[in-house]
Amino acid sequence: MSTEIGKSKLTLEELVSRFRGEMVPLTGKFSYFTLMPIAEEDLRQYLNDPIAAISPAIVAGLPRMAVILAPYVEKGNGKSADCATFERPVESRHIPSSRSEHSGLVALLLGIKDIEVADYHYQFYNALAGVVAERWPQDTQERFFRTIREELSAEVHGEVDEKSWHLKQALLRRQTNVRKETKLFREYAQQAFEDTLTLYLHGTCCDIDVETGPRQMPSRYLRRRLELLISLYPPPEGYAALPEQLKPR
Repeated sequence: MSTEIGKSKLTLEELVSRFRGEMVPLTGKFSYFTLMPIAEEDLRQYLNDPIAAISPAIVAGLPRMAVILAPYVEKGNGKSADCATFERPVESRHIPSSRSEHSGLVALLLGIKDIEVADYHYQFYNALAGVVAERWPQDTQERFFRTIREELSAEVHGEVDEKSWHLKQALLRRQTNVRKETKLFREYAQQAFEDTLTLYLHGTCCDIDVETGPRQMPSRYLRRRLELLISLYPPPEGYAALPEQLKPR
């Protein structure tokens, strides 16, 4: 479903307030709304396919989710909130997504114009991983923290993505005992969880290649993280995050 809202900019809060009653249900947890017409086949790629690949264990822990598809998302300037826009923002204000919570409903605003579907899937899962990371249970947190401490003790180089890389460098620079649970450690570990979960979800849905480079962590340690996430959040029936998990059809 879409609506004509002209060339105006609407904040995420305004979008939810205005169109909450028009959200289209997809599953028991997910609904959606689009700000422009989208072909049925494209909707499947943007919504049905990536949602179908989410682990039932993750879905069970999610609040009600609303996915709002817009041409672009513009970052707020401090005085105003992030908003949907029909015209491409200047580069410094152009962001892939935004999220906020409204009376028990978590809304994800995603831009879909001028972006490949594979890149959109990454942004969708990254936004979703942020929701999961804000709500991860104590047991999950402790198990992931233990993995991070083992990596730090072994002086494992690299990270999964840029955000966790920078937080790891900050931790290594500013904290002598890097295994100690401080604010710096928690911020880094949560971002590492979020980035690794993004990769896991994206890899479950799509055939992706992990980019190599000087900041990429060694594959055996990345695999350990993925195996932990698989044990915590098993893929849906018929999906696999690692090649050897694929069953012949």
